[in-house]
Amino acid sequence: MEGYLDMELLRFTTAGSVDDGKSTLIGRLLYDSKSIFEDQLDQVKKTSEKRGSAEVDLALLTDGLKDEREQGITIDVAYRYFATPKRKFIIADTPGHIQYTRNMVTGASTANAALILIDARNGVIEQTCRHSIIASLLQIPHIIVCINKMDLVNYDQEVFNRIKDDFEDFASKLDVKDVRFIPISALKGDNVVNRSEHMDWYEGSTLLYTLENIHIGSDHNHIDCRFPVQTVIRPQTDKYHDYRGYAGRIAGGVFKPGDEITVLPSGFTSKIKSIDTFDGPINEAFAPMSVTITLDDDIDISRGDMIVRTNNQPEQKQDIDVMLCWLNPKGPQPRTKYTIRHTTADAKAMIKEIRYKMDINTLHRNEEDKKITANDICRAQLRTTRPLLVDSYRNNRNTGSIILVDEGTNETVAAGMII
Repeated sequence: MEGYLDMELLRFTTAGSVDDGKSTLIGRLLYDSKSIFEDQLDQVKKTSEKRGSAEVDLALLTDGLKDEREQGITIDVAYRYFATPKRKFIIADTPGHIQYTRNMVTGASTANAALILIDARNGVIEQTCRHSIIASLLQIPHIIVCINKMDLVNYDQEVFNRIKDDFEDFASKLDVKDVRFIPISALKGDNVVNRSEHMDWYEGSTLLYTLENIHIGSDHNHIDCRFPVQTVIRPQTDKYHDYRGYAGRIAGGVFKPGDEITVLPSGFTSKIKSIDTFDGPINEAFAPMSVTITLDDDIDISRGDMIVRTNNQPEQKQDIDVMLCWLNPKGPQPRTKYTIRHTTADAKAMIKEIRYKMDINTLHRNEEDKKITANDICRAQLRTTRPLLVDSYRNNRNTGSIILVDEGTNETVAAGMII
């Protein structure tokens, strides 16, 4: 068990057009890496036979909701867990339809990698561009382009090269650092877990090998130290009578006992006395670990405050420039107050202005039509009732993101990335 708990966790999201084979691909990953149970497989075999398909339809492993199975589509973000001896994985399987852009934003916001599926027969289409743009907006560090259904184009290297060139051409306009291309057949299993016998011209690794070995240690920001306080721990027992610790999840940087820190927004300074975990004290802690920090001095600190290194502080801002992905059918209302949530802090906010709406297909900025509805992405100016401790999303995905909540209905209406 010990080894399992210590294994690195990779989160990845899948994106592709409706019939590009996302569900089949995930089914194939689970099936070939022996991550499913016999009874699940029997169920899938039965359903496949009932539908009269000759092969076992692996897509049924992932289309978990009944109405998805009946319609053969994926409608919500489904999270799947599996593990190999090298890594643990969480898959956010997001829908391919245009009207579910917001689901992709939800599923992808914490991902280390995005799998973008392309049907080898259709090449790069509008949905491919849309998903790549969202992946780049969300600053997903690694993009793996799976060119699927190679079995339907006779495993032709020319087809693969042409699609790869098209995608690279388009991606050069985006902010993506690491893009890899893998020719696969999810249906037949080529290059998913096992190497393909049909594509000896492809010299790269299989999809699973790539997922197991892609370097994700540096995906977190380990430079800017940020520790949003979630709760104050005061055990009130005789043994720990004077203990006062601040618990939370590190959002950036590396903290060590002895570090000079500043508590924001108050500006009080102190030193870290100890960093405690469930298993005892440790000598250093970094994102995304959950720890409790104790300080040398008794300072008034509560939820929503942030502990940072004295010589490296976030900006304190009330006017915040964001890219918003609007999640709600009802668009932004003028002069409405929303609750804004940022790390562990809450404040009230209103949308001062919408600068432009972004065309997710072309990256074009539309400054004329600023009417925003569900799934739209726009650039907006927010004004908050008190300063928030922010970094740009590009520098830190934790301290650079916000959500807006409608006070009346308590619905989350938008997710935002601070510019």
